Amino acid sequence: MTDTHAGAGPGRGDAHFVVLPDREEAAAAARLFTRPGTRTLPHASGRPWLIGRWHDDEIVTAQAGTTALAAIGCCPLDGPRLRRHAGQLRGLTQLDALARSTAGSFHLVAAHDGRLRVQGTASGLRLVFHAEIGGVRVAATRADILAAALGREPDVEQVAVRLLWPVPHPLQEAPLWKGITAVPPQDALVVAADGRSTRHARWWTPPEPVRSLSAGAALARDALADAVHARTRQGGTVSCDLSGGLDSTSICFLADRSPSHVVASTWPGRDPADTDLHWARQAAEFLPDVEHVVWDADASPLVYTGLLTIDDLLDEPTIGVMDRSRVLHHLPAMADRGSRLHLTGIGGDHVAWCSEAYYHRLLRTRPLFAVRQLRGFRALWQWPLAGMARALSDSRPYGKWLADSVGHLRGPLPDTVSGALGWGGEPRLFDWVTPEGEQLAARALRTAAQDARPLHRDRGLHADLEQIRSCTRIIRQWDAMAARAGVPMASPFLDDRVIEAFLSVRPSERVSPWRYKPLLAAAMRDVVPQVCLRRNNKAAASMDASNGLREHRADLLALWEDSRLEQLGLVNGDALRALAQRPATPGLRQAILYSTIAAEVWLRGLPRTAQTWATTAI
Repeated sequence: MTDTHAGAGPGRGDAHFVVLPDREEAAAAARLFTRPGTRTLPHASGRPWLIGRWHDDEIVTAQAGTTALAAIGCCPLDGPRLRRHAGQLRGLTQLDALARSTAGSFHLVAAHDGRLRVQGTASGLRLVFHAEIGGVRVAATRADILAAALGREPDVEQVAVRLLWPVPHPLQEAPLWKGITAVPPQDALVVAADGRSTRHARWWTPPEPVRSLSAGAALARDALADAVHARTRQGGTVSCDLSGGLDSTSICFLADRSPSHVVASTWPGRDPADTDLHWARQAAEFLPDVEHVVWDADASPLVYTGLLTIDDLLDEPTIGVMDRSRVLHHLPAMADRGSRLHLTGIGGDHVAWCSEAYYHRLLRTRPLFAVRQLRGFRALWQWPLAGMARALSDSRPYGKWLADSVGHLRGPLPDTVSGALGWGGEPRLFDWVTPEGEQLAARALRTAAQDARPLHRDRGLHADLEQIRSCTRIIRQWDAMAARAGVPMASPFLDDRVIEAFLSVRPSERVSPWRYKPLLAAAMRDVVPQVCLRRNNKAAASMDASNGLREHRADLLALWEDSRLEQLGLVNGDALRALAQRPATPGLRQAILYSTIAAEVWLRGLPRTAQTWATTAI
C-alpha cells in the first residue's frame, strides 16, 4: 500500500483525516482536502481512500486483495498481524471482534468489496462524522473539516444548546453545523458500494456489571497495564503526571515497568491544605529509576489563563479552554527532557469510581444493603434526606426526565443529590442568556426528548457512560493542543478495554462510602506499594479557580467586548460585562460561566479556523 505525501506529516498525537469511497465521483471531494503537506492512501484502484495528516508512528495499514485496513492512533498491532486480519476478512461485521479485543486507542478504517467501514472508540475519545460532498459520502475525524469543505456557518440553535450547563445526552454529540452527522461512539459508519448510502452499525455494548471485586481486579490491572504498555513498549523517554493521587500514581508505576525511561511531573497545589506533593514524593521514593520533577506551585497558570490568545483548531466548544494553560504549561520542559509522550491519569475518576445512581436500582433489588450504603453516602456528601427521597422515588424514563427539564431551565441549580442519584445533572441556563437563546435551547431539548434513549437502562451505568463521554470530549481537544505544544498526551484509563474491565465489576463493590476507589486499589495491590494506596481523597484546586477569576477579570471583561454570542443574540453582553467586574459573586464558584466562555472562545476562533482549513485542508 503506497502512501503519497509531501513529508512525514505532523507531530505525533494530532492525526486527522477524511475517508473517501472508491468511486469516480469522489474525485471532486478529494480535491477539497488535498493540499501541500497532506498525505494520501489509495484504494486498490488507485483512487484516494484516506487523505489527511498523521505521523508514521500513528498508522498501521494492511492490504489483501481488494481488502484494506488502517488503524490510526495508538494500535499495538503490527503490519503482518493486521494483514492476516485483512486476508481473513469475509464481511465488515467481522471487524467487531478485532475492535473489541485490541488494546490501545485508534480509529479503524476498512475497505472491502467496494464498501467502507469507519469507527472510532467507544469512549468517544476518537469520533467519526460524515457528510455528503461532491455526490459521495465522506467520513472525517473532525466535524470542522467537513464544515469547511461545505462552506457552512454554525447552526445557531446548536450554539445555544452548548450554553446549557450541563449539556445532556444526546445533545452533546450533535455537530455544530447542519448537514453533518455524528456517528455515536458505540457505532461504526458503513458506506455502501454506491458511495452514498450509509448506516450506523452497533459494534460495542457495555459489559454487564456482574464480576466480583476480586475477579475484576485482575482484569482491570491487566487492561490498564496493556494500555500503558501500548504507549511505552517502544522505549525512549516518556513523562507522566504524578499528582500523588491513585490514578496518576498507578500509571507511573506501570510505566516504570516498561522499557521507557520515565520522567514524573508534579505540580503542587497553591492551597496550603493540598497534600498532593506529600503523596507524590512518597510514591517517588519507591521509583528510584524515575526522574521526579517538582514544579514551583506559584508558576502554575491559574484557571482562566490565556483565554484571549487561544488559537487552537477546535471543532466544538469545550470547557477545556479554562485549563488549557495549566495542562500545557509543563510540556515544553518535558520535551527538553526528551519526552516523546506524556501519560496522564485523566479518566481514573470516571472509570475507577462510579455513579451513586446505581443505588436507585439496588434500593429495589437489595434494599437492606442499599439503605445501609445510602446512609453512608448521606454522611459523606451531606445530602439532605428529603432530596434523597425525591431522587430515589423518581421513576421517570429518560425521555420524560429530559422533556421535564425544559420547564426548569431558569430555575436555581438543583441539589447535587438529584444528579448523583438520578439520570444526571439537570441542565440550566443562566441570567445572561437571552430569551431567544433560551427558546432555541428549549426547542432542541424538546425535540431530542421525543426519541431520547439513555445510554443504558440502569441509570447508574448511563451516568457512568455519559461522564466518560463528557470527559473524552474535553480530552480529545487537549490531546490536539498538547501535540501542537510539542509532546502528545495519552490517557490510558480512557482506552476501551480499560473502561470495559472496570465497568464489568458489580457497582455495589465498585462504589462505596466506606472505601475510596476500591477496585483500583485492589487492581494495583501488586504494582503500587500499599502505603501509596492509602490515600482516600484528592485535591480540588478550588483556590486556583477562585484566584483565576480575580486575576483574570480584565481578560474576562475583554472577552465580552464585541462578544460573538451577543452578536448572535444569545447572551446579554452587558450582564456578562457587569459579572466580570464582580469575580467574588458567590454563584461563580459553581463554574456556571464555563459553558458560556467555551462557546465564546470557540466562536472567536471560527474565522481563523475556516481560513486555515480552506488553505491547508487537513
